[in-house]
Amino acid sequence: MERARTIAELRRSGYRVIPVKEEIRNNLIRKLNEKEELFPTIIGYEKTVTPAIINALLAKHDMILLGLRGQAKTRIARSLVNFFDEYLPVVKGCEINDNPYKPVCKRCVDLVKEHGDDVEIEWLHRDLRYGEKLATPDVTIADLIGDIDPIKAASQRLHYSHEGAIHFGIIPRTNRGIFAINELPDLQPRIQVGLFNIMEEKDIQIRGFNVRIPLDVMIVFTANPEDYTNRGNIITPLKDRIDSQILTHYPRTLEDAIRITEQEAVIHRDGRGILIPRYFREIVEQIAFEARKNEFVDQKSGVSARLTISAMENLVSNAERRAILVNDPCVVPRICDLPHVLPGMTGKIELVFEGEQEGAVKVSKALIGKAVREVFRKYFPDPLKKHPRPSPEGRSPEDVEYGKIIQWFEAGNKIEIADDMPLEAYYRELDRVKGLRESTKKHLKLSEDNRYELPSAMEFVLDGLHQNSKIAKDEVDHVTSYKDLVGSIFFSREKGTEEEY
Repeated sequence: MERARTIAELRRSGYRVIPVKEEIRNNLIRKLNEKEELFPTIIGYEKTVTPAIINALLAKHDMILLGLRGQAKTRIARSLVNFFDEYLPVVKGCEINDNPYKPVCKRCVDLVKEHGDDVEIEWLHRDLRYGEKLATPDVTIADLIGDIDPIKAASQRLHYSHEGAIHFGIIPRTNRGIFAINELPDLQPRIQVGLFNIMEEKDIQIRGFNVRIPLDVMIVFTANPEDYTNRGNIITPLKDRIDSQILTHYPRTLEDAIRITEQEAVIHRDGRGILIPRYFREIVEQIAFEARKNEFVDQKSGVSARLTISAMENLVSNAERRAILVNDPCVVPRICDLPHVLPGMTGKIELVFEGEQEGAVKVSKALIGKAVREVFRKYFPDPLKKHPRPSPEGRSPEDVEYGKIIQWFEAGNKIEIADDMPLEAYYRELDRVKGLRESTKKHLKLSEDNRYELPSAMEFVLDGLHQNSKIAKDEVDHVTSYKDLVGSIFFSREKGTEEEY
C-alpha cells in the first residue's frame, strides 16, 4: 500500500498518532493474543524475567534491568523495538521525529505555519526508533539532552537566544522511540539529576530557554548491582522515578545454558563436518556452573555467559586446527583439547584474594576438572563406589566397571596423547588400555563403527577416572599422559628428594 507523503494525505488516510507506550502496549496485547514468541533469542527467562517485562510494558512503565554481567540485559532492551509498528510517520527532516499533527520543535512549527498540511512527511522504520548510550563518567548533559550550537547559530545567522540554535542531544533525537542507558551507576550524580524531568514530566529544557519541549519516549536502564558500591550509585530520586525494577539471572539449568551457547557460539566451520558429543557441551556449560559457586571466584562480579561461548569456540577451533593439519574431514573435540579453552576463561572470571594467590590459570584448570568429574558421573557409575562381582573362592572380588582399566595402569603401563595426533594413532594409543573400549561402548551406547566419537569418549573415561583420583595424569607441552596413581606419587616424591640434594 502506498504511504502518505504529506500531512494532508496522512489525515485523509485516517492515521491516528498514539503515544509510544500505548503503541507498545497495543502490539504486545496483539502478540499475546496471537501466541507469538515475544523474545525469540532470549533463553531461560520464560517463567521469570519475561512475565515481569510483560507486566511493565502493559503498565506503560519505564524500567531498569538489574543483573550481573552477561545476562542479556542489553539484548532485551534492544528487542523492545519489535513491539513498535513497522513504520512511523514523522515530519520530513526533523531532528526529533516530530509528530506531523502536533510538532514541537521550532523548525517544524514554523514549517507547518508556513505550508500547513502540505508539509512533507517520511516514514521511520522501527529499528531507527531506538537510541542507546553507555554511561561513562565523561557523559554530559549536552550529550544526553542538548546545548547551544555556536556553529549552527553562526551559519544560520541566529542569535544565541534563538531556539533554532539548539543542538539536540541523543534523548530528544530518540523522541517517539525507546532510549536505553547502559551501566546507569557509572553516570555522574549531577547528570542523573538531569533525567528527572524526562522520567516524570516527560519534557526537556536546554540551557536558559523558556521553552520546554515535551518528549514521547520510553526509558530503559541497565545496571549491575555490584556497580552500586564499586563504581558509582543510582541516586535515590532517580530510582524512585523508575517504575519497574526487573532482576535478571544466569541460566538455571544445563539445558538452557547449552541452548544459549549453541545460539551464540561460532561453531559451524566451512568445508568440514562438526561432531560435538553431548557430554562435551555439558562439560563446557558445567565449567560456568562450577565457577558460579567456587570459593576462589568473586561471586559478586558474576560469571558471564560469554565464558562458555568463548570456551566452546576455542574448543572447536583447536579440533579444527588438528583436522586441518592431519587432513581430516571431520572436526571432533577431544578431552586433550580442553586446556585450549583457558584463553576464553581467564579474562572472564574475577578472583577473590585467595584466587589471585592461586592464579587464574590454576583456578581455571581446577574448574575444568570439576566440570569433567560432574559430567562423567552422569554417564558412568561413580568410580568412588565399588561395583564388585562374585569371584571364585580364595580370590578377591573384581571391580566390574573399572577393574581392568585400573589394573592395566597398576601394572606399570601408561599412554601418551598429543592434541595433534591423527585419528587412527589416537585411537590405537587409547585402545592399548585393557577394558577401556568395552566400558565406553557399554555406557555411552557407541558402536565400533563410530570411529570419530569412540576415541574421544574413551579419553573422556580416562579423564573421568583421573578426576576421581583413580589414575594419574600429566600435561606437558600439550602432551597428556595417563598412568598409575600410586606409582606417580612415589616417582614425584623421589624426584623431589633428588632435587633437594
